Amino acid sequence: MPRSYALIDCNNFYASCERVFRPGLRGHPVVVLSNNDGCVIARSAEAKGLGIPMGAPFFKWRALLRRHGVAVFSSNYALYGDMSARVMRVIARFCPEVAVYSIDEAFADLTGVPGGASAFARRFKATVERWTSIPVSIGIGPTKTLAKLANRLAKRHARLQGVFDHAASPDPDRVLRHTDIGDVWGIGPRHAARLRKLGVNDALAFRDLDQSWVRKKMTVTGLHTLLELRGQPCLGFSEGPADRKTIVSSRSFGHPVSSLDELLEASAQYTVRAAERLRSQGAVASHVLVFLQTNPFRPGLPQYSASQAVPLPVATAHTPALIRAAQAGLTRIYKEGFDYKKCGVMLSGLEPANGRWLSLLDLPPDDTPRHAPLMRAVDALNARWGRDTVTFAASGSKDAPWRMRREMRSPRYTTVWEELPKVRAD
Repeated sequence: MPRSYALIDCNNFYASCERVFRPGLRGHPVVVLSNNDGCVIARSAEAKGLGIPMGAPFFKWRALLRRHGVAVFSSNYALYGDMSARVMRVIARFCPEVAVYSIDEAFADLTGVPGGASAFARRFKATVERWTSIPVSIGIGPTKTLAKLANRLAKRHARLQGVFDHAASPDPDRVLRHTDIGDVWGIGPRHAARLRKLGVNDALAFRDLDQSWVRKKMTVTGLHTLLELRGQPCLGFSEGPADRKTIVSSRSFGHPVSSLDELLEASAQYTVRAAERLRSQGAVASHVLVFLQTNPFRPGLPQYSASQAVPLPVATAHTPALIRAAQAGLTRIYKEGFDYKKCGVMLSGLEPANGRWLSLLDLPPDDTPRHAPLMRAVDALNARWGRDTVTFAASGSKDAPWRMRREMRSPRYTTVWEELPKVRAD
């Protein structure tokens, strides 16, 4: 039986999350801003119709947004992450096999589902939207690449009503012919530009290239894309992104920072976030690199940037040990007399926690066996009751002036008790 893959993609996900608890915004333009309310990172369909581009600087588009009554929100990642988890739980409940691809996308194996993949997808789409209030589009194909391409069409053409099955298309070649080479999953901008110079402008032309030429010029990754466009599955269903080789946590400050104490707090907070991701990957780090910089877009002010790598005696995922290393490095590179715009932490030398190299000597006090259960408990409490339910004093208070500016953030409706929606019965 031929395989049938589906890519389920949440439409305008961040904007859709904001509408879940504000149904009055349905049909109205909505945009979501990046950290420190810098630029547009998500747009509803209505906002796209106004010509607001992705990445538009907020300060340049503020007047137009106000003129058209666009609802503007600061990023609310706690809400988006929780809504993503809810959508993925619904998908996993009804689909035989699921592989989460990103915060708003998941692949599902619909091979052999009752009634056929297309009919199942339409019923399933309605269920997801009814249970979560998040609209989704579903693309179906015999390979993951074709499912990704089908999803793109399902999202763009209203007549398809959010579901398109590439295998059921009366003219599959026409679909490929009208897909730009740069829109094919797995072909990056560099290869797309090179292919256009050779007259390969669409997915169909690429599919019909010689296999050996593609393997030679685009390596095995390009060959897999070619074969997938021909309907031959090459990407394992459960294949996800490879484990990170480094983990970076960094933010621009809400206001310029000049004092060492505030920089130390910020570095501790970013280390806490990096350590959480490190443990979620089941890894440990052997090096901590800390960096800081002034604002390069203000040339009239003194400029300075520096970084410092700090090796660890033993690779670890213990947050206090990582914080101490980051703060030690920051202290070495800090200089007075500068207004700093940004600092960050990078964890490197990552390896599996259960397969790391150890010293013949005793482990340092920061990495005794009791610390692993402690970190698991901290992570579990924060996952259950909301981020920073349990945190570290070194990271400072929640209202520190250096923290991100998010003046238009919506309430964290689903993860913070104090911000739960309130209903009045008059």
